[in-house]
Amino acid sequence: MRRGVRLCVDVGSVRVGLAASDPDGLIASPVETLRRDRAHGSDLQRIVTEAAERGAVEIVVGLPFSLSGREGPAAAHVRGYAADLAGRVAPVPVRLVDERLSTVSAHQALTASGRSGRRHRQVVDQVAAVLVLQTALDAERASGRPPGSTVDPGPAGA
Repeated sequence: MRRGVRLCVDVGSVRVGLAASDPDGLIASPVETLRRDRAHGSDLQRIVTEAAERGAVEIVVGLPFSLSGREGPAAAHVRGYAADLAGRVAPVPVRLVDERLSTVSAHQALTASGRSGRRHRQVVDQVAAVLVLQTALDAERASGRPPGSTVDPGPAGA
């Protein structure tokens, strides 16, 4: 298992969930929920700042596949977001990993913890990011290989 902090981004149309691992890559924890800012990219800049402050060795971005394994319009948007992020954080690698059902699982976990459905929106993206990152960490520990696929950087601010 590679050593170093990983960040995870769960990209939604309105909010972005952010999670981080410990330096040993064992445990994923929630960081914050950001408001998507398509006009100015303040959400992307916040992720860049968080990556620098934590000395992140990589950033994992959840890629939404359909249950059939196909990519739809949401996946195309996430790929564009990930490419923009990769251009901003280079040379830190950005990796896309399967996030199928992470938001559903996050809602289930919040309900099981006693949090009312109305209050899920505030934190569900963070919880989804934690679930995606923990799955990625566990997969790397089991296989010895980084999860997912590396994103080619797009032009920063594109």
